[in-house]
Order: sequence, then structure tokens, then C-alpha cells
Amino acid sequence: MLDIGFLELMIIGIVGLLVLGPERLPRAARTAGMWIGKIKRTVSGMQREISAQLETEELRQKINEQQKKLDDSLKKAKLDVESIADAPPGEGASPDDKAVPSETEQRVAKATARLDDALQTVREESPTSAAKSEPAQAETKQDKVDEKAALKQAEPEKAESEKDRNHQ
Repeated sequence: MLDIGFLELMIIGIVGLLVLGPERLPRAARTAGMWIGKIKRTVSGMQREISAQLETEELRQKINEQQKKLDDSLKKAKLDVESIADAPPGEGASPDDKAVPSETEQRVAKATARLDDALQTVREESPTSAAKSEPAQAETKQDKVDEKAALKQAEPEKAESEKDRNHQ
């Protein structure tokens, strides 16, 4: 801050002694010391608050980036799962053929593995925000379980509708 040496302090002390006198100088020095202390505490408090605000903003940006990455990964995985669910089974398969369910199961397993990989990647990239994003991760796990259940329910229905189409 200010570069005041011993010589400057001595000159200020002598001038203060001459101006205020020996009776009022100690009281004036105490008052000046209190004001200087208050100013220093106020400045350091402001610096701490500014630092905390900057750190908070950086964390918000990191969390937003991680959330975007997670959303993108989940959208990709969802599209993969939907494309597998919508894709027709291999051509030339007979209705009584057992290869159709196993092929669908394999594609579902691959999509599930991709979804798990995407979630694992996001978790590895954001260890600092893991505690803050646990509710979002719990929701994604529940969404994944719901998607798997919907796929399992859709498999027998698709197989039956394909059998009906093939018989007609």
C-alpha cells in the first residue's frame, strides 16, 4: 500500500506532538489506529467476498458445461435406443425364428452399454460437481431404468405384431 518508512513516521510523530501536545497525542494515535484497523478489515472483507463470488461463478460455469455434456450424451443414447427399438429386425427371418429376439436383445445390450459409458464419462469428468449433481444423476438412473422397462415391454409386442403381419 503506502510506503512509509521509519523516518516519515518519526517526522509525523514529532509534528503530532508539537500540534496536539503530550496530553492529546496518545488518544489521537489510538483513534488513528482504530480507523486504520477498520479500513484494513473492510478492505480484506471486500477482497474475500469478491474472491468467493468469482469462485462461485467459475463453479457455475463448470456445472453448466458438465450438464450440457451430460444432456448431449443422454440425447445421443436415447436416440440410439429409439433407433434400435424402431429398427425392423433382420430381413428374411421367419416368425418362429429365435434369432430375432436374441438380435434385439443384443442391440438393446449395446445401447445400454453405450448409455452406461456416456454416464461414466460424465461422472469421471466432473468429480467436483458430483455432490451437487447427485439429484440429476439419480433422475438419469431412473430414466435409464424406465427406458429399459419400456424396451422389454415393447419387445414381445413387436414380436407378436410381426408374427401377425407374417401370417397374413
